[in-house]
Amino acid sequence: MVNTNIVKFLSEIDTSIFLSFNGIHSPFWDYFMTSFTGKIIWVPMYATILYILLKNFHWKAVLCYVAAIALTITFADQMCSSLIRPVVARLRPANLENPIVDMVYIVNGYRGGSYGFPSCHAANSFGLAMYVIFTFRKRWLSIFIITWAVLNCYTRIYLGVHYPGDLLVGGIIGGFGGWMFSTLAHKAAAYIEPSTRIRRNDIKQSSITIYVGLLTVLGILIYSTIKSW
Repeated sequence: MVNTNIVKFLSEIDTSIFLSFNGIHSPFWDYFMTSFTGKIIWVPMYATILYILLKNFHWKAVLCYVAAIALTITFADQMCSSLIRPVVARLRPANLENPIVDMVYIVNGYRGGSYGFPSCHAANSFGLAMYVIFTFRKRWLSIFIITWAVLNCYTRIYLGVHYPGDLLVGGIIGGFGGWMFSTLAHKAAAYIEPSTRIRRNDIKQSSITIYVGLLTVLGILIYSTIKSW
């Protein structure tokens, strides 16, 4: 009985926080959040990660790191969508069967799937972010990529498809996966190509991810401004 009460209490807090943030909206932010949360728009930034790997490591090591990225995303996505969601079965805020649906601000009719706990979007974003942080260990790149992941998560609240709790748990799962597979990739790469240990201490051109990411954000800002006029 105590556990049920705790879950109910946490759910009420989660819903309250969600409604507070979801209620802040405008035409400009509708366009911005919808664009920012997309996957294809970030492909150029994702490509820079591969570029950094190719510029700094032997091709054998690069294969290890690329495989680790794939494993990170697969782990994060499957843990959330295939293992946890069917068991917990927590309705998304925007789901028509959710009691609070009439209070949820929805953009362009987008409601997502049926269940939202935990968030795959948050898991994938933080999985990639933690992978980048522990792989490259560059201060400004780390600050940029974690900020990107947080903003990516916020878009899901704004769009009405996830509670903060969905994002928190998803982020933890993905972050753990990013750290774990980055660590395994380091060990595998160093074993296959010993020079990897030395090259890791002098990663070059890591700032390109920041530049491309910021240019993408600038493009989204310009697009959102024009569309909201």
